[in-house]
Amino acid sequence: MTNQESAVQQRWTDVADLANVQQSGAIEVVVDGQIIAVFWHAGTLFAIDGMCAHQGGPIAKGSVQGGCVTCPWHGWQYELATGIQTINRQPLQRTYPVRICGDRVEVLVE
Repeated sequence: MTNQESAVQQRWTDVADLANVQQSGAIEVVVDGQIIAVFWHAGTLFAIDGMCAHQGGPIAKGSVQGGCVTCPWHGWQYELATGIQTINRQPLQRTYPVRICGDRVEVLVE
């Protein structure tokens, strides 16, 4: 794959104002049909699949503690940084690179 082909398949997408994410702690965005939950936790941004692997619960509405988010529907927990489910230690939630560009939040999608 050439660098040009790689650039076409990956792109940073502007998803939110940083202040809004910091204030709310979590938001839900849609990028290319994918629901992504963006979190501000302990001074760091995280982006993770916004639909719980268990039954599709809204991950962005979950509570966050100790670097893990708990789905509000049935209590499944995932590490924000890795998407690993805390009980079975399997990576069940996709994570996305996320960055700050000026005062905006961007997520890298493929």
